Amino acid sequence: MENSWLSKFLPKDEYREKRMLYFIAESAIILATLLFLFVLLNNYSLYGSSNTGTLALLSLGFIVAYILLRYILSGIEYTEVTSEKRYSKEKKAIINRSFIFLILLIIAYALIDGIPSDITEIFIPLSSAFFIALFMYFVSYTSLKRSFKKNKDILDD
Repeated sequence: MENSWLSKFLPKDEYREKRMLYFIAESAIILATLLFLFVLLNNYSLYGSSNTGTLALLSLGFIVAYILLRYILSGIEYTEVTSEKRYSKEKKAIINRSFIFLILLIIAYALIDGIPSDITEIFIPLSSAFFIALFMYFVSYTSLKRSFKKNKDILDD
């Protein structure tokens, strides 16, 4: 796999690399099937008036979301978390990363849109930043929890 351009985007750990390749392959097959169905439906005008650009973006979103979900739920991200102490340490690190991300996102909103003049203008960027950071936290925490459970199961066997 070292000669492929894909290897530059995959983890260096052999097990994680192999799992990621399975996820990419599964999502590609599902995506190809969905696109084939779209072509069939679009050619026979059963789909109605569709915007192909929107569907192309949805297809890209699907492949990214599928791989991300598979990676998170597989429990392979935190391979070194095998004790309660390490689990707690990683959990605190996830909280810190999410909080720092929230602060950086708020700063980015302020730099791009400028500082809001009243309270109603600040609500949308702040709530958006908060929910994005919260999503980041839950994604990372779910991955940590799954990894810890999987690592404990491996050590128990």
